[in-house]
Amino acid sequence: MATELVRIWEDATCEVHRMVVGPVENNVYILRCRRSGDAVLVDAANEHESLLEVCRQLGVTQVVETHGHWDHIQAVPQVREAGISVAVTQADADMLPSYDQILEDDSVVEVGRLRLRTIATPGHTRGSMCFAVEGTPLLLSGDTLFPGGPGNTTFEGGDFPTIIRSIEDRLFARYQADTLVLPGHGASTTMGSESPHLQEWVDRGW
Repeated sequence: MATELVRIWEDATCEVHRMVVGPVENNVYILRCRRSGDAVLVDAANEHESLLEVCRQLGVTQVVETHGHWDHIQAVPQVREAGISVAVTQADADMLPSYDQILEDDSVVEVGRLRLRTIATPGHTRGSMCFAVEGTPLLLSGDTLFPGGPGNTTFEGGDFPTIIRSIEDRLFARYQADTLVLPGHGASTTMGSESPHLQEWVDRGW
């Protein structure tokens, strides 16, 4: 059965589609500017044939990676072969088989007339990054923040105190309670649903 593409959010300026791919059910998001038709794909995770079909369908011209773990990058070679540029942070670049651009913290990725603000959030990996869509309540959190807590920090490059600082200082302190958090796996949540539980996560240690 073909992987299902679902439109999960839209307003007058942009639309967000989601696919769930691969053995660990990665969320792949496609953010599309409704005024220009340009789109960006977040995490070329797996099932490259399905992803490339969606890229053609929705006008994807670039890929940004939230981090370099294997389950988020399996389709990177194929999307690059198709002429779509791939961007990742310097700290995670060596985890990818190849890439085109380096993502800097607190910069802007332009997608048509949309602007993705980059937010370095180390902890899950050294180079983990979230993306806020300016002018919307949307934040793509990769594996940094999930419903119920932070991402796993037991892998190489992970660090629990670091991910807690990233979530507290760079996400909870900056974004409003109604910000919609779109994670790398599983269901979406909001900042307001998660922020009251920060101390619980610290106390439990994961």
